[in-house]
Amino acid sequence: MTKRRTGGVGVSPTKQRALLSAIITLIVAVSACIYVGVSAGDGTRDAGTTSAGAHSAAPASTGIWVGAWSAAPVGGEPGTGPTGMAGRSVRNIVHTSAAGTSARITLSNLYGRSPLTLTHASIALAAGHNSSAAAPGTMRRLTFSGATSVTVPAGQQALSDAVRLQVPQGADVLVTTYAPAGSGPVTFHPYARQTSYLADGDRVENPSGAPYTQRTSVWRYLTALDVLSRDATGTVVAFGDSITDGSTSTQSANRRWPDAFSQRLSAAVAAGRKDVPRYSVVNEGISGNQILTSQAGRPAENQDGLTRFARDVLDRPNVKVVIVDLGVNDTLHDADSDAILAGLRALVRQAHAHGVKVVGATLMPFGGYPRYSAARDAVRQRVNAEIRSGTVYDAVVDFDKALRDPYDPRRYASEYDSGDHLHPGDRGYRKMADTIDLADLKGAVPARL
Repeated sequence: MTKRRTGGVGVSPTKQRALLSAIITLIVAVSACIYVGVSAGDGTRDAGTTSAGAHSAAPASTGIWVGAWSAAPVGGEPGTGPTGMAGRSVRNIVHTSAAGTSARITLSNLYGRSPLTLTHASIALAAGHNSSAAAPGTMRRLTFSGATSVTVPAGQQALSDAVRLQVPQGADVLVTTYAPAGSGPVTFHPYARQTSYLADGDRVENPSGAPYTQRTSVWRYLTALDVLSRDATGTVVAFGDSITDGSTSTQSANRRWPDAFSQRLSAAVAAGRKDVPRYSVVNEGISGNQILTSQAGRPAENQDGLTRFARDVLDRPNVKVVIVDLGVNDTLHDADSDAILAGLRALVRQAHAHGVKVVGATLMPFGGYPRYSAARDAVRQRVNAEIRSGTVYDAVVDFDKALRDPYDPRRYASEYDSGDHLHPGDRGYRKMADTIDLADLKGAVPARL
């Protein structure tokens, strides 16, 4: 064995330290470039900037940015290519999980085949629940790098500048955009479970609901609303499929399980519980979503969980915790338990690499659903056994145990079943929210030796 001289050959300790520092700096820079490069391929790069907050003209105010609402882009809206929403004002209604003194939005053209030009955009508080009219004095014009118009390249997204607006927790917010020319297909979220509105012409800054005569059940272009908050200290992301998306919850009532969980968390904080963190909750569920398989298209529609995790979780502001409820659709499409578990562990590794804690859910029963079979249920049970063993997630929420029929664990208990035997109803979603241990939100990511 050849002996190595201490301190190297002909290099002083000072130069060694300088060289080591330079190497570490280079490694960090290269890692950042790799992450941005990977993200840019699935709609995570903002038009006109290279990071989520680089061009946001944040007002002089205290607080931190957190997610107040979000919805994952799912696909291109049928019937909108190439005309898009040309000549129409789109007024999305969204519901906030955190209060703030300023707001900003993200608009997506992920599934557009040409640049999307929006000449005007605005934000306002709704005059009432589900109202398309703005509350007096709350209408604000949105800008993008100081301009009132923005062109979002195909496959990308744009972050608005911050605008001063007192946004309450639990408020309905109106976000309106106008596109004068055709650009499609429109990037949308189809199962909004929320009524929004359309108007002919440029009615972006019209505070009245009178021009908004057409109701719609989808969200278009808008994928996030962030607030500068003095109350919340981080964001929780609910990441899942139609059960997280709330596809069978009551329309326009905010009764999805992430909504119910946000309300429960806020109530615990208001009650003075010291063991509960002050986090907002955003929903990144997609109906039909799988961990392992995307749908067809370029870019793929209904992107698989592994592909969209960076955009829909890690790119949210100040994310502290992600709650993962994903895997039922993989089971129903005959993925085996080893593949499902490998996918879930890959999600956890992505989260841990960014300091995000992972709370994971057991897969709920689907006995009575048309695609039920004993073989598929056996896969679900094997996945759940591994999740319960504590070898997959940092903490476990046992949705299966909480909602299943104690006399027939292959099925939901009748009071929690929406009636289709795959999704909970409103009462079931509330039970899910009540099952999560609030203490599991606290603490750092466990070390992996």
